[in-house]
Amino acid sequence: MTRSPSSVPTFDSMLLPTIQALQILGGSGTTEEIYDKVAKLLNLPDKILEISHGNTSQSEVEYRLGWSRTYLKKYGLLQNSSRGVWSLASTSINLDELDTKEIVKAVRDAEKHKVIPSDFLEETVEPIESLEELTWHQQIHKMLLALEPSAFERLAQRLLRESGFIQVQVTGKSGDGGIDGVGIARINGFLSFHVLFQCKRYQGSVTPGQIRDFRGAMQGRTDKGLFITTGTFTRDAIKEATRDGAPPIDLIDGEQLVQRLKDLGLGVKITMIESVEVDTDWFTKI
Repeated sequence: MTRSPSSVPTFDSMLLPTIQALQILGGSGTTEEIYDKVAKLLNLPDKILEISHGNTSQSEVEYRLGWSRTYLKKYGLLQNSSRGVWSLASTSINLDELDTKEIVKAVRDAEKHKVIPSDFLEETVEPIESLEELTWHQQIHKMLLALEPSAFERLAQRLLRESGFIQVQVTGKSGDGGIDGVGIARINGFLSFHVLFQCKRYQGSVTPGQIRDFRGAMQGRTDKGLFITTGTFTRDAIKEATRDGAPPIDLIDGEQLVQRLKDLGLGVKITMIESVEVDTDWFTKI
């Protein structure tokens, strides 16, 4: 289709919709999810979405939306991982306080001077002295237990997205049998299946009764479930999750959750330290 720049939203006009899209998505999302949400927010018709960028397979909207994300990242509002998941730098971003012209000007000025503004949306973090005495996995576990239930659900959502799930949504509806969200797991880019998940943020152990309740809520909706907890699972709960003749439920306990966060680099910074040791014997043999 012939490119028509005047009919496609400019990248700066999609800055705030991009942030709004991520807020709706729970604070993080893939490029595809952001694209779909921004298109809906701006009510873009198919004839606009089908305009290609030059002779590439990328649409003009996708191309300009890429610049929108880049500007927001350089301004300090967005972050992205190596797995293509974008997230808000802060959960307290107020759209009414943002000026698109200021964002564009600040980024372009910074590029001229090769200085990226780093003081925007800085958050004062109170030191937690008690954490200094804990190991890294104990620190993460302590932080997980301190999260609000809604924040823990968003973390689970981010975890699944970073693990390759698509269309991950947090439902969290009361009276929904403990179903906290749904997503689609992809296998080698070809096969896919719907997964319902439940999150429990506590130090106790999940019982077989809770597994049965979760499976009951899954009935007729999907044949695959995922139960995530910061605690542990009793031996009977593990048996119940894999009981013959019943829809299987995968389990992630607190230890596995912490390890997965580390593997994905979520909330964890890994520093490689170089150690140099002098070989005194080598010098004596010269």
